[in-house]
Amino acid sequence: MLELDTPIEGKLACFGTLRDKVDQHGYHFGGGWDYHKGSFDSVLHREAGETIYLRVPFEVHDGELDDFNTSIKFKKPYVIKHVVNTGLDPDSSSLISGSFNQFQEPLDRDAEIRDKSRWEIAGELAIEEILQYLE
Repeated sequence: MLELDTPIEGKLACFGTLRDKVDQHGYHFGGGWDYHKGSFDSVLHREAGETIYLRVPFEVHDGELDDFNTSIKFKKPYVIKHVVNTGLDPDSSSLISGSFNQFQEPLDRDAEIRDKSRWEIAGELAIEEILQYLE
């Protein structure tokens, strides 16, 4: 994981309005949310079984995340790299199991990020897409 120092940390936004705007830039509301925190995620790079993501976490400032008008406050964003197995799942015990379980667990959810300065710059530039809607 590579933490980024950007001006987004501590900024407030309206969750629903911002979610709809940043979706146009390839950001997705992260899957690991609850009513008090969440994140906007974006793919910075994907090649073979490696994907480098920008994650922009936030906490609820006022309201709950199932409400469009909830106020959110951004936390420190970071870049993370996932590595997945692009071959067949060796633990699959049968053809039926393999055909229904098409998504395998990542081999490494927090793989080493090489060329850190490249991904710091890419992450900071991607954050600018969100910041334009906050000012």
